[in-house]
Amino acid sequence: MFGIKRVWFVLLGLFFFFFITTRNGVAGKVAGKWVEKKDSVSLRHEVQHAIDRGLQYLEGKQAPGGYWSQAEYPALTGLCLTAFMRDPSGRIKAKPPLCVKKGYEYLLKNVKPDGGIYVHDLSNYNTSVCMMALVVAYNPSYEPVLRKARNFLAGLQDESADGGGDAKYAGGIGYGGSSGHSDITNTMYALEAIYYTRFLASDKGRDHSGVKKLDWPAAIRFIERCQNLPGSNDQPWASGDAQNKGGFVYFPGKSMAGEMKLPSGRTALRSYGSASYSGLLSYIYADMRRDDPRVKMAYDWLMKNYTLDENPGMGPAGLYYYYHTMAKALSTYGTDKISLPGGKIVDWRKQLALKLLNLQREDGSWGNENGRWWERDPVLVTSYSVMTLEIIYKGLN
Repeated sequence: MFGIKRVWFVLLGLFFFFFITTRNGVAGKVAGKWVEKKDSVSLRHEVQHAIDRGLQYLEGKQAPGGYWSQAEYPALTGLCLTAFMRDPSGRIKAKPPLCVKKGYEYLLKNVKPDGGIYVHDLSNYNTSVCMMALVVAYNPSYEPVLRKARNFLAGLQDESADGGGDAKYAGGIGYGGSSGHSDITNTMYALEAIYYTRFLASDKGRDHSGVKKLDWPAAIRFIERCQNLPGSNDQPWASGDAQNKGGFVYFPGKSMAGEMKLPSGRTALRSYGSASYSGLLSYIYADMRRDDPRVKMAYDWLMKNYTLDENPGMGPAGLYYYYHTMAKALSTYGTDKISLPGGKIVDWRKQLALKLLNLQREDGSWGNENGRWWERDPVLVTSYSVMTLEIIYKGLN
């Protein structure tokens, strides 16, 4: 099973997501001779330097009100705070800069009576991301806020099957409020926040009356309905063609990568990279086994379509979100090196690290010329990139 100890004291000692450790020595002795192992020391120094520069850039971009980028979307501040708190050097945790203190004060000002953490809209997205920022702060005083926020997210789960709506969206979670129906990205964000705060739901001696619990079987059914996998997906559009089988679309019946005509004359929804990593993560957060056929097929599709040149199926759109979900998914899945079609073995951490090092700008930021999903915002993209490098760094140890 995928899982970590869900207790606060373990969270105090571990960076979430990074429970996979790979310790490579600098050198070893073979047949009386000193030989270099696959040494990650130099790369770790470069990655830490890039992280430092990225955080320095973010520190200079904070608004006087304590938020980053847009005050009406606290998730953007949550991503920045998560990037700061996961700095592997330990300097931020030891002595948080003023911008971190102001950022958390801003987040807490956006806590609503219903438990959500948002301003006006996108309540699920904002709450989920902000919860992760609060989790990595390792501050027990945030427990009441996290508890209510967790309850809020569970209450957003689509219950269309019981309420007379479109049953294909049942079990998932969307942006929240009036911002549309369930999709795999928002479902992943919500499941992530709920997964990493499970210790709050199992506290002994607590009064849990009125606590909403997520319907995990329903959530899994929704995840299945986003996957191109006939047999487990009960939707008629699910395609088993070689190009798309196992991958994910945005929501049942809709792919951001569009459609394609198959030789059979049938129309298939294209699977694409960022949705497929979100789908894999969603299965992991639902405690699906690694050898489950649905998990295996998702992973297999991702390996067949592995690339750092684009978000597969989407080109440059959502590229940095793709990098981030890739790093989260592969590290949490527990793979250090990946085997590609043809037998090629790839050190994905090294490749992705070098890619991001080369894309970093002179001022320490990253940016995407493609503006889809707000990626023309250097604050957002720099947060993604720093968090991705932090995941990589932990695996290089």
